[in-house]
Amino acid sequence: MNGKWLSVIALVVVASALLTVSCGHSQQLVSIQIQPATETFGASNIPVQLNAGSQVQLRALGTYIHPPVTKDITDQVTWASNSPQMMTVNATGLLTATGDACGGTLVSATVNTNTSAGGLGSSGAIVTGYMTGNVVCYTGTGGGSGNPVLAVTFTGNGTGTVSGSPSGLGTCDSPGPCITQAFTSGTTITLTATPTPPSTTATWVTCPSGNANPCTLNLTGNTFVTVAFN
Repeated sequence: MNGKWLSVIALVVVASALLTVSCGHSQQLVSIQIQPATETFGASNIPVQLNAGSQVQLRALGTYIHPPVTKDITDQVTWASNSPQMMTVNATGLLTATGDACGGTLVSATVNTNTSAGGLGSSGAIVTGYMTGNVVCYTGTGGGSGNPVLAVTFTGNGTGTVSGSPSGLGTCDSPGPCITQAFTSGTTITLTATPTPPSTTATWVTCPSGNANPCTLNLTGNTFVTVAFN
């Protein structure tokens, strides 16, 4: 009887050892999928610069074998953008359009795995997944006249309105942005920012004439100005 139980115990020990070895080889990463697979920023009637700061959070899903399982490994991969002048991606997978270029780029998530999850040696393969990021190039479609673009954007904690002289900017209220091609090249334009109560101040963050209100500029090319209401 004792011998029988010893045999059973021995079989259990061997099975446990085999299971441990099997598990040691489990969870081997074989592929990475990025979600979303494609992300597009902007539109043909929006100047590329106005896409700056647009963001989307990416996720990296790792597929493992022995046994098959899919895990979120967003914080375990190394993120990279092939065209950082177009869009960047940080260590947590946050994809951001820079506003400096348009077109398409590949964003990658990579793991260099030298061991399995069980700590045993593996092939040391580099596993990489990709997604495609696109920034739509500005073509002036949607009412554009071919004149230089004047764009007004807003920042700050308040709200307000911007009026232009000569007329052509139209109704321009925060949060905007406001875009026009109503002015021919060489036009001198005065932009006056008026805070909406309880906001009390208007400061031009970017304007050729400085920070004071109003903002004066000579429109000889595409121009982007920003006003802060607080």
